[in-house]
Amino acid sequence: MNPYKIENAVAAIRVSSTKQGLQGDSPQAQKEQIEQFAKAHNINVKKFFIFMESASKEEQPVQEAIDYCKNPKNDIQLFIIKSIDRFTRGGSYFYDHMKMQLTHYGVRLIDIYGIIGNTEVNTLGHLGIEFPWSVYSPTKKSEILEAERAKDEIRDILSRMIGAEIRYVRMGYRVRPSPYGYMNVKIDTPNGKRVILKPHPKEAPLIIKMFELRAKKTISDEQIIEEVNKMGYKSRVNLLRDPKDKTVVIGERGGIKLAVKRFVEYIRKPIYAGINDEKWTNDQPVKTKFDGLISIELFNKANRGKVVLTEENGGITIYKNKPEEWRLKKCVKNPDYPYKRYVLCPTCRYPLYGSASRGRNGTRYPAYHCNKRNHYFRIPAETFEQTIKNFVSRVKVTQEGVEKLKQRVLSKWQDNLTIGQRDVQTIDEKIAELESQKKLIGKQMMKFSSDEAIKLAEDNLKEVVQEIAVLNENKNKQEDKNIDMTIVLAVVGEFLETLV
Repeated sequence: MNPYKIENAVAAIRVSSTKQGLQGDSPQAQKEQIEQFAKAHNINVKKFFIFMESASKEEQPVQEAIDYCKNPKNDIQLFIIKSIDRFTRGGSYFYDHMKMQLTHYGVRLIDIYGIIGNTEVNTLGHLGIEFPWSVYSPTKKSEILEAERAKDEIRDILSRMIGAEIRYVRMGYRVRPSPYGYMNVKIDTPNGKRVILKPHPKEAPLIIKMFELRAKKTISDEQIIEEVNKMGYKSRVNLLRDPKDKTVVIGERGGIKLAVKRFVEYIRKPIYAGINDEKWTNDQPVKTKFDGLISIELFNKANRGKVVLTEENGGITIYKNKPEEWRLKKCVKNPDYPYKRYVLCPTCRYPLYGSASRGRNGTRYPAYHCNKRNHYFRIPAETFEQTIKNFVSRVKVTQEGVEKLKQRVLSKWQDNLTIGQRDVQTIDEKIAELESQKKLIGKQMMKFSSDEAIKLAEDNLKEVVQEIAVLNENKNKQEDKNIDMTIVLAVVGEFLETLV
């Protein structure tokens, strides 16, 4: 015999995250199970509510479905769920509170496994008397236990998952989305299949270029940003979803050019040197299982003391906002006394100090001196510096030295040429990508019949064409930098030969 007459119902389907809902089959499986249950018990499901979020937080996602049941115009008698853990994971408190809301409006909560009962027993029924305390639900205790079990289960699940992730992070693997310039790749390791970071074929050259230009100290940050944007930098595009329905895309975020704030964030991140420091490593830097995009040396040069990585005793140490070496000792490097602590005292052979004494009339007399080792030596700064200049003017460079310097200049030029060729290759790849995009827009325009759609496509096409023109201009400028090195070496050699 069918225990239910034909009644109207709503069904709540919940999964813990958007990823689980979009990539897994959990929502569809729950829907099929509820539909079979409703068909077997002559229940008319008027509406399905699908939630893709956690039910362990204070604001319960199924409250929207409960509010729907409260409206008498909707004529709802039953609220169907697959199981209590799909209804809530907030424990007995939230479960009891939400079930009481449904009961108050005459809606019965049921699950397909039969854990939830709606039968009430009056312990004084044989006497024909009823009190609020004499009426109870025989299944309430088992429901409360199941609600608490669902709450405990999420703690166990998260403890296992997060605990394993923390352990793998400390081993040098990756468990988070990849930062700009990298991509996540799974590989076989002694610890099983694990995720590491690999250079992104389009983004990595841009990150490397940022560090190289900043390490040179020849142009400002704003000029570096402009240069990288000319090479085709665009931030990653992320989809924005409707908070009430995660399957609906309502817009996009990203796809913008590099700004100062983002540029500084990139420069400060040790992950680009293959070093990971975060909360899960107890803020202790960990050398990753993958190579960084740049070397530690280049990272330190680009950060100019703001973030410094050092390898000590087989480990990595990070110094943030570490002052420059010359700031640790007051006035060790002073532009007014450029030879201070570099030239030795002729008496004791210790480095000379530099300072200015003040006379009775307030006039200062700058000088280099040594007066703390049981002797006194002092020479006026002007006389001392002129002596140094006279000495340097008599220095002669040998022919061997000239050749060595020429080789050094040639080696440096070849390095810069390699970097320039790599930049041109990056620009070529970006141009090829935009050309493909231009062809695709052209094909799509042929299918459009709406004037508004055609106008949008034309605007996109115009933007792509302009971007291609800018990239071609930058490519030509980069190629023009390739000068005849024989002329440079001849000029360098002529200058040095005057010192021979």
